[in-house]
Amino acid sequence: MIKKAIFNWSSGKDSALALYKTLQNPDIEIVSLLTSVNKQFNRISMHGVRAELLEQQAESIGLPLHKMEIPEMPSMEVYENVMRETLEKFKEKGVTHSIFGDIFLEDLRKYREDKLAQMQLEGIFPLWKNDTKELIQEFLDLGFKTIVTCVNERNLNKSFAGRIIDAQFIADLPDDVDVCGENGEFHTFTFDGPIFSKPIDFEVGDIVYRKYEKPKQEGSNDACDTSNSDAFDYGFWYCDLIPG
Repeated sequence: MIKKAIFNWSSGKDSALALYKTLQNPDIEIVSLLTSVNKQFNRISMHGVRAELLEQQAESIGLPLHKMEIPEMPSMEVYENVMRETLEKFKEKGVTHSIFGDIFLEDLRKYREDKLAQMQLEGIFPLWKNDTKELIQEFLDLGFKTIVTCVNERNLNKSFAGRIIDAQFIADLPDDVDVCGENGEFHTFTFDGPIFSKPIDFEVGDIVYRKYEKPKQEGSNDACDTSNSDAFDYGFWYCDLIPG
């Protein structure tokens, strides 16, 4: 029986490889790509990529795109309500599964699966527990091309923002940084590869620094909150990509 699914599309490399693998599976029908977009700036959440480039990706891939608009720093309650409303609409279209590009973060997978189970939905994780060094090599061997759009200064300096991921990029990464950035060290935008009918055209713009404020109240349920007490001591370098 064919599984109807939505694909949680971030625009980056892990999503691209997970989508590539999913498209090889005849038992899964992808109804739509689903992407969280910062409503204030009209950019992909965390990745900082303009929604126009996201739309070009979907067009080149040949799949419908649903942009889920959320506030810049939503509470968990707000985020989960928007997600629930979105999933309910897809359930009405017969969707039973939700696909993610997660690799090894156990707590994140459990969170996703618990929330899906509340709605009688199931998660699919095509990259789960694969070695990240093998995944990035497979990604490059398949002909994918991706550029770093955001780096966490806790892990990497400004020079890594705006770089194309290749063998040299991988060699330059510090030993404590995962080559797929699975711990949030960096985020990417994939602009060419076997899932695209044509490359996404863009120019590299400015690299800007941004730091997020720590939640003002203890015990905050901010969706960007974290158990790491020093997480808000660090900012992010964003590389703007300008549609061609």
